[in-house]
Amino acid sequence: MTERSGGRSYVHGSAALQDSFPEEEFRTEGGSAGGRPEEKPDLEIVPEPVPIRSMVELNGERQSLRERIVAGAPAAIERQHALGKRTARERLDLLLDENSFTEVDLYRRRGATGAGPGERRPHTDGVVAGSGTIEGRRVFVYAQDFTVFGGSLGESHAAKIHKVMDLAIATGAPLIGLNDSGGARIQEGVLALHGFGGIFRRNVEASGVIPQINVILGPCAGGAAYSPALADVTFMVRGTAKMYLTGPDVVEAVSGERVGHDELGGADVHGGLSGVATVVHDDEESCLADVRYLVSMLPGNNLDPAPAAASRGATTQLRPRLADIVPAEPNQPYDIRAVVEELVDDGEFFELHELWARNIVCGLARIDGAVVGVVGNQPLVLAGVLDRAAAQKAARFVRFCDSFNIPLVTLVDVPGFLPGTEQEHGGIIRYGAQLLYAYCEATVPRIQVILRKAYGGAYIVMDSRSIGADLSLAWPTNEIAVMGAEGAVNILHRRELAAAADPARLRARLVREYTEEFMHPQYAAERGLVDDVIDPADTRSAVARGLAMLRDKRSRPPQRKHGNVPL
Repeated sequence: MTERSGGRSYVHGSAALQDSFPEEEFRTEGGSAGGRPEEKPDLEIVPEPVPIRSMVELNGERQSLRERIVAGAPAAIERQHALGKRTARERLDLLLDENSFTEVDLYRRRGATGAGPGERRPHTDGVVAGSGTIEGRRVFVYAQDFTVFGGSLGESHAAKIHKVMDLAIATGAPLIGLNDSGGARIQEGVLALHGFGGIFRRNVEASGVIPQINVILGPCAGGAAYSPALADVTFMVRGTAKMYLTGPDVVEAVSGERVGHDELGGADVHGGLSGVATVVHDDEESCLADVRYLVSMLPGNNLDPAPAAASRGATTQLRPRLADIVPAEPNQPYDIRAVVEELVDDGEFFELHELWARNIVCGLARIDGAVVGVVGNQPLVLAGVLDRAAAQKAARFVRFCDSFNIPLVTLVDVPGFLPGTEQEHGGIIRYGAQLLYAYCEATVPRIQVILRKAYGGAYIVMDSRSIGADLSLAWPTNEIAVMGAEGAVNILHRRELAAAADPARLRARLVREYTEEFMHPQYAAERGLVDDVIDPADTRSAVARGLAMLRDKRSRPPQRKHGNVPL
C-alpha cells in the first residue's frame, strides 16, 4: 500500500517507506511548461538490513532491564528508608510466603501521549502488583511505590490495580492493598480521577464476595482514602501513615485552622476517633505479620468456609475461672476480654477496632478449631452501654462475619442505650437500628450468652432469640428485663413511695419483690426465650457444642435486590 504526502512514496517489497521528498528533486531537465518531461523510473530505496540478534542477546537485555526495574533507584530508596518506611518490594517480602510472588505488568509505564518533553516514564508506574500466597493460600496484592512519582495514581498505575482486583474477584481470593501514595497524579487530570473511580467500583463489586484488606503505610490523601474506607479491614502504622481527604494546607486555607498531619489524619485519630482504621500498629513488621494472621482466619471468598484448625476437645472442657472473672454484683466492672480469652482456643483473640467505641468488643477467634466472630459488651468502659459508635462498630462487624460464613457468639452484659440529648439528637435510634438490622439479616449460626444484665431495647439488639439467635444461653447471674429493678420500682410505685413514711425501706422491699418475681435466673427460660441456664464453667463447652449443632445451618434470604439498611 502506498501513500502520498506532498511527494511520492516508494515501495520495496511489501513495506511502504513513507519518506516524502519534494517533487522538484525528481523532475527531469526540460520539464518546464510547454515541453514534455523525460520519464525516469521510480527511485528504489533499499533499507539497511537489520542485524539479527541471537536469543541469548535478547534474553540478556530482557533480564538486565528486569533487574534494573526490580532494583529501583538507589537514591529514592535511600530517601524512603530515611522516612522510616520500607519499599514496596520489601513490604511484599514481609507479607507473602518466600518466593511466592508472581508479578504482573512489571514493564508497564505511563504512555508517551500527554507526557511533557523530557518527562520520565519509569516502568511499574509507581505500583507493584500481582499474586502470592500467605501460609500457602492464594491472595492478590498491590503495593504502591513511593519511590516512583511519590506513588501517585495515574492512568497506567490505576490500570494495574484494576487488573489485580479483577483477578482477585474472578478467582475468589482475598485482595490486599498496601497504600503509600501522595494521591492523584495532577499532570494526568481527569484520567487519574477516572482511575480512582474504577478502583471504588471494584471495591463495591468485591464487597461481601472476597475479603478486602487495606494497609496504610504512608500518605493516603484525597480520593485515595475512599478505598480503605470501603475495605473490610484497614490497618495503619503510627508515625508514617496519614489519611485524609484534604491536607493541612487546604484546611488552613479554607478554615484558618492550623493542624499537623498526624493530628489531622494519623493512625491514632482514625483508630480511636473516626473508626476508619480497624487495627493500629507501631511498625510495619508487626502490622504485616498481623495481616498474615488475619488472612489465616478468613475464607478466600463468600462461598468457602473459614479455614478450620484441629479440634481442641472444647466440648468437654471446663473453665471454672469464669465465675471469678465476672462479679455477681450487676454494677461491678470487669474486662470482657478476660471472658473471651477463657472461651476461645489458646486465649487467642484478634480484636478489631480495639481503640474505637471501647464499650463494645469485636474480634475473631477459634473455638474448638472453628473460626468465630465474638461481640461482647465491655463493662469496663461506660458500664458497657450501647451508644452510637458502639452500635455502628458492632453492626459492621456482624455484617462482615455474615458475609464470610463466620458464626457469631454474642456475650451480653448491657444496661441499655446511653441516654441524653447528645445521643438522641445524634441519631442513636438510627445507629441502634443498624445493629438490629445486621443481626436480623445474618444467616450464619448465632449463639447468645447472657452473663449478667440485659435491659430494654439493648437486650433485643444484642442478638436476642426474638431477632433470630439460634441458641440463647444464660448464666445464673442473668437479669433480663425492661429495666433494672430500682428504675422499675421508681416508675411503677412512685405514688406509694411519695406517700410512704419511710420511702427507703418501702423501696428496698419493692425492689426485692420485683427482682424475685420478674428477674430471677429462670424467668426467661420458663418462657422459652433462653434455651438453658448454665454454670459459667460450662460456657466454653456449651458454646462449642452449640456451634457443632449449628454447623450445617442453611438459610434462604428473601428474594429481593437488597434491603435498605438505615445508614
